[in-house]
Amino acid sequence: MTLNGWIQILVFCGILVLLAKPLGFYMHRVFNGDRTPLSPILGPLERGLYRICGTSEREEQHWTTYAVALLLFNLAGFLVLYILQRLQGSLPYNPAGMSAVDPALAFNTAASFMTNTNWQNYGGESTMSYLVQMAGLTVQNFVSAATGIAIAIALIRGFARASGRSIGNFWVDMTRATLYVLLPLCIVLTLFYVWLGMPQTLGPYVDATTLEGAKQTIALGPVASQVAIKMLGTNGGGFFNANAAHPFENPDAFSNLIQMLSIFVVGAALTNVFGRMVGNQRQGWAILASMGVLFIAGVAVCYWAEAAGNPLVHALGIDGGNMEGKETRFGIVLSALFAVITTAASCGAVNAMHDSFTALGGMIPLINMQLGEVVVGGVGAGFYGMLMFILIAVFVAGLMVGRTPEYLGKKIEAKEVKMAMLAILCLPLAMLIFTAIAVVLPSAVASIANGGPHGFSEILYAYTSAAANNGSAFGGLSGNTPWYNITLGIGMLMGRFLVIIPALAIAGALAAKKTVPASAGTFPTDGPLFVGLLVGVIVIVGGLTFFPALAVGPVVEHLAMIHGQTF
Repeated sequence: MTLNGWIQILVFCGILVLLAKPLGFYMHRVFNGDRTPLSPILGPLERGLYRICGTSEREEQHWTTYAVALLLFNLAGFLVLYILQRLQGSLPYNPAGMSAVDPALAFNTAASFMTNTNWQNYGGESTMSYLVQMAGLTVQNFVSAATGIAIAIALIRGFARASGRSIGNFWVDMTRATLYVLLPLCIVLTLFYVWLGMPQTLGPYVDATTLEGAKQTIALGPVASQVAIKMLGTNGGGFFNANAAHPFENPDAFSNLIQMLSIFVVGAALTNVFGRMVGNQRQGWAILASMGVLFIAGVAVCYWAEAAGNPLVHALGIDGGNMEGKETRFGIVLSALFAVITTAASCGAVNAMHDSFTALGGMIPLINMQLGEVVVGGVGAGFYGMLMFILIAVFVAGLMVGRTPEYLGKKIEAKEVKMAMLAILCLPLAMLIFTAIAVVLPSAVASIANGGPHGFSEILYAYTSAAANNGSAFGGLSGNTPWYNITLGIGMLMGRFLVIIPALAIAGALAAKKTVPASAGTFPTDGPLFVGLLVGVIVIVGGLTFFPALAVGPVVEHLAMIHGQTF
């Protein structure tokens, strides 16, 4: 590790904190229905969309109605994307002549993009036409991200309201998230990326002759617009198979910085939105501080492990850090930082191959996902995941002092705690059960590129990434098989909707409660003590659930490396 490396990390963190408050202020006005600078332009379009949908910004929904609307909308998106893939060969804007996508792969991809996972068992430039990329994948990038933001806002309303029966309107929240937040920012980012040299064209692929005289086909397409929403919406699905390691998706260190900030900025701003909506911004800063502690710890371990390098390589007389699978234009520090950011959020974009990280360096992305990606997390999804842990933390605090738990003046009772635990435990259910089956199924084991604990980690990483709705992968696993396409798709659906439904149920229950005034016995939730308690609860719950699996994979592999053993 170097001073220069840490300066780059701290510069990223400083810019992120500076952006969180103004964007949070703007988003608070958007979801409150207040006038914004974009209202004169987007207001008529917004109201027109409500008329088409048969709703109104003044119409509110009970949490069950909100959930049904969300589920039906996502089901429709899944079916449209599946059909587009299956009919791809007969549709226009297909200059490379891509054929129809295999049914199992089409199911996996539709589930992946609809759940904001963007796991890709295919090479984008060799499988998907321009039309499917734009009308299918990019559209889902927007609406899946907007869905996550809508759920977070609905849950925040549950804490902010008292004696209410509604938590907002799904159609209004999703529309505003798309029109006022995601779309304007993506237009700016797209133009910026084009300026940096990213392709943005509907023209055909280009044939070129290499210096050796060989023929090479260079894939092009509407790349910049997809990269913009891929990062801002924490989607992660790359236009190219190499994702953000491809120079057309990530040309230089400047674009790399903008992409890292894009992944975190909306999630960080939601903490400020939370503080504003509940009437105490210190509450939002306390949550962001908890996220920051976990994030810096993860970056420190991952950066140290990659900078220390591989003992097996050092034994050959080659010193230095681990540059295997990394782009020289980013180096170790920006590769490690990007890996932690993309797995702390539910993004899944990669600018280096995680399969080539050291054992402990690769363990940090695994841990980030297994904790539920609450370290800023996906747009909306990370924040409502963090609120689940907050409910558990205040419940534990209440047990320690023998007092009914409270948070922001709301009594936290058995129903809320049960729903929060259901949302938290559904992730290890999907991750570990499918992993256990895959490691004894011959056809599944045949897909791994490495034996021993690293091969186990490849399978564990895949199901962890799917259920956490992340989408990144240890590149050594060949996932485009019927088994992995179907089971990973099921894992994505479980990880998304078995968290969303309990979260909305909690929102409805909290909105109906009366607000209890703070007293001398109220546990303060906006200071360092609460930050420490929350971090401890997250680490302990995650550690108790996943440590055996981590010990079998990354920990054993690390011990083997330092003793000079390979698999």
